[in-house]
Amino acid sequence: MKGISKTLTRPTLIVATSLLVAATAFAQTQQQPQQQQPQQQQNPSNKPAGEVTPLTLDSAPPPVNAEEDAAIKAFRDVKVNDSAKKDQLGVEFLQKYPQSRYRAEIYSWQVKSYRSQNQIDKMEEAADKELALTPDDAQTLAIVGSTLPRAMNASTPDPQKRLAKSEEMCKKALDIVPTLQKPDTLTDEVFNQAKAWTMAMAYSGLGVVDYRRGKFADAIPNFQQSVKLSPQPDPVDYYLLGVCNEKTSHFDDAVEAFTKCSEIQGPIQATCKQSIEEAKKLAATQLSAPK
Repeated sequence: MKGISKTLTRPTLIVATSLLVAATAFAQTQQQPQQQQPQQQQNPSNKPAGEVTPLTLDSAPPPVNAEEDAAIKAFRDVKVNDSAKKDQLGVEFLQKYPQSRYRAEIYSWQVKSYRSQNQIDKMEEAADKELALTPDDAQTLAIVGSTLPRAMNASTPDPQKRLAKSEEMCKKALDIVPTLQKPDTLTDEVFNQAKAWTMAMAYSGLGVVDYRRGKFADAIPNFQQSVKLSPQPDPVDYYLLGVCNEKTSHFDDAVEAFTKCSEIQGPIQATCKQSIEEAKKLAATQLSAPK
């Protein structure tokens, strides 16, 4: 790929910052007993703008151990911007309560935290543990399914196996999201935004899987769905959409995708601007494929 890290990881981590904010907020409203919820958790209108809610068909049972309940509350009370402390409390919680009914919540946090730190192996390990407990967590499926193919490089062992795993996770997330019922604690806006984010990540993951396999024509509709659904489209998706359109001789569409990418500030903005001119030259010298 031109002018972009072979791992394709860092742009994704930047775009997904808001996901880190939402992970704990919704876990608190779902997993704490109603009588113990603070008022702001009962009122979804108090949620910060741009939050994205984890989506799952599973929910943890209420606490029965006072000490364990206090420990999970301490973990939840740490603000997401203090990720180091939250990470530490999560590790300590799992060490002290290795069979806790709340360990899936800790793993869910770790998936997002390790992803933001670009610790892909740890992210995948935490995700495997969480999904063994809550296999229908659509957001974790989409996060990991979209990250793994981006994090591949020449030294990735058994790349086809990794692509197959990513494809399976993304497809499962897309199957789950339409079946979800809106919790009473969420507004329609928040719930629909969470679904949109999750589906956008899953489609992006499928697009990268197709791109890695050299199936550029198959990748195009997946990237198109991703940028259409995402409240804040990932510039990498626009860039790869442009590349795939170039590879399939849809040069005007490539120019359009690269232009969209170039309008988003970030580490690949200059690459996208350069790609616009390259796509225009190809359009002027080569025959474009029919749409």
